[in-house]
Amino acid sequence: EIAKLKNKIYRKKQEAEPPKKKKTKSKSVSKNINKKLSEEVIDILTHRDVDERIISTVVNQLNKYSAFLNKKNLDSYVVSTIASMIPTANFEINKQRKPKIVSLVGPTGVGKTTCIAKLSVISKILHNLNVGLISIDTYRLGALDQLKIFADISDIEFHVAYEPADVSKFISKMKKKDLIFIDTVGRSQNKTEQLEGINDFLKVSNIDETYLVLSATSMSKNMINAAQKFRMLNYNGIVITKLDEAVSFGNIFNLVTAINVPIKYLTNGQIIPDDIIAGDSEFIANMIYSGKIMQ
Repeated sequence: EIAKLKNKIYRKKQEAEPPKKKKTKSKSVSKNINKKLSEEVIDILTHRDVDERIISTVVNQLNKYSAFLNKKNLDSYVVSTIASMIPTANFEINKQRKPKIVSLVGPTGVGKTTCIAKLSVISKILHNLNVGLISIDTYRLGALDQLKIFADISDIEFHVAYEPADVSKFISKMKKKDLIFIDTVGRSQNKTEQLEGINDFLKVSNIDETYLVLSATSMSKNMINAAQKFRMLNYNGIVITKLDEAVSFGNIFNLVTAINVPIKYLTNGQIIPDDIIAGDSEFIANMIYSGKIMQ
């Protein structure tokens, strides 16, 4: 009878207690895989020269989808996450009664003049726009000759402005154009008075858009510093040049995250007008993560 009572008590105790959950092997393996994937992403982005804080943001975003991540889909999730953090904008122009005026500014040697040549040819040949050019780069040896020869070959009206008043005069002269590009002199971001000199030319021009041109070969700190110092010229778009000369592209990610200005174009060579790419967040994200310019 005592044995029967013991059995009854034991059975009731078992029924009252909730069943213990067994730890499955798959769950612990899954956790290990996610940690391994995070470490893989961190290693790749670090190697691409992406800033540590930005990497942390990317990984935190990926953690929201940890239940879905695996080795096969990791790359696509990372690229999509990076793409969502990169602002881009298209170049738009609608033919109106007055021309759209676009200026390019930036430090010395970043490729502003070559970039203007590419945009001019694309606008004229591919979009059938009536294009004009104005240069205020009267300091750099050979700069005017380079642009004048290009303008002659391309049959594009070209003028040189030596004083701010000249810009207004030439814009008025080309009032029937669809698009006018203004090429500025390259200046160090550390020389405020020189930047103010450029601003004197641009203030009288009723600029519609100003693009800051920066080289992909520059260090992140230099790019961000230049972007901050050139703010006084009120740029609203970024052009990244010399992709073909860069060894990694994390600096582009660091730049746009710091200043939040859309990328308009990227250039990857000297050929006019071929080596230029419209800003596309997915393309740039692929480039940053893979370290390669996707064809």
